Amino acid sequence: MTFTSALSNIRVVDFSRVLAGPYCTMLLADFGAEIIKIESLEGDDTRQWGPPWLDGESAYYLSVNRNKRSIALDLKNPDGLEIARRLSKKADVLVENFKVGGMAKFGLDYETLSKINPRLIYCSITGYGQNGPYKDHAGYDFMIQAEGGLMSITGPADGEPHKAGVAIVDITAGMYASHAILAALHHRERTGEGQYIDVALFDSQLGWLANVGQNYLVSGNPPRRYGNAHANIVPYQTFQTADGYLALSVGNDRQYQTLCGAVNRLDLWDDARFQTNPERVAHRGELIPLLQEIFRERKTSDWIALLNQLGIPVGPINDIPTALNHPQAAARQMVQEAKRADGQPVKMIAPVAKLSKTPANIFTAPPKLGEHTREILERELNFSSDEIEKLFWQKAIK
Repeated sequence: MTFTSALSNIRVVDFSRVLAGPYCTMLLADFGAEIIKIESLEGDDTRQWGPPWLDGESAYYLSVNRNKRSIALDLKNPDGLEIARRLSKKADVLVENFKVGGMAKFGLDYETLSKINPRLIYCSITGYGQNGPYKDHAGYDFMIQAEGGLMSITGPADGEPHKAGVAIVDITAGMYASHAILAALHHRERTGEGQYIDVALFDSQLGWLANVGQNYLVSGNPPRRYGNAHANIVPYQTFQTADGYLALSVGNDRQYQTLCGAVNRLDLWDDARFQTNPERVAHRGELIPLLQEIFRERKTSDWIALLNQLGIPVGPINDIPTALNHPQAAARQMVQEAKRADGQPVKMIAPVAKLSKTPANIFTAPPKLGEHTREILERELNFSSDEIEKLFWQKAIK
């Protein structure tokens, strides 16, 4: 049997909104999972998070909602809530990011739904998780970047702490959630059992501290900010050139020796303070000003051409338009487009992983609010036209 989409047999009901949950379900959708996006009658908040806009909807919303169908339900209306329950009963996966206990108020919690759908994989994404003293606190990306330690290591060494330029906690929480769902699907394939998945933004932030967090656990010393420099590798940072900046990533002693030869400063290799990476880290204060003086002598393009030729990792500091129009981005097809039902093209950043047998794809553009309400009720739940019209009139759906 041949499958063109790895998850084409998986149905997901997606009660999430904003970023972490929708990013998670988009990753699943790119591999063919059927995503039914259940929205309130007002829609996902991010639909209004603009400018910029495309045909009345924000770029923010468009960035994480491709390959989905939208149904708009009023969960406070008994008929709207019953539709949500029936869709959940037929689902393989449910994703939600209400506050702790929020879904239980509607009888859509895991304990309730698992009784009618024991194969259901239920993923909750919250700020701080389902237990602990902060479980009832609201969690937003910016505050988690602050509270989870990221801002303490981001920004100029002597300046104020900085957040990352992207809502990276939400994005990584969505990634953790998607791969946990895939693990749970694999478990279900072997046992027939569904299960509950608890993903917290706070945990996600701590999880990807990676080597920086481990540095503290090993040394007991709080990591500090290095600006664009690296805590454990030198020279590994930005340098000012005659006409701009470059990013230099010297990862080992051989590369450093080659760099010293390239800039005609073998004395910087012969110096015992700089011959090994640990010594360069210890004496970065002496070495970096000397290198900075050298890099100011030529233009960025000249340095990149020379160092690339010698196999020394280096690159320009591009803005977003330059990065998305980069020849490598074009070769990797990292910007693609899909057309909406009305023919409106939507450009999007493409799926990242390239699979040889079951590749990820952009199948459809992000849906309008309630674009598929009628279709889902007819095809998935066998509602008649009269029943659907009555629900529209009662404002149980949109």
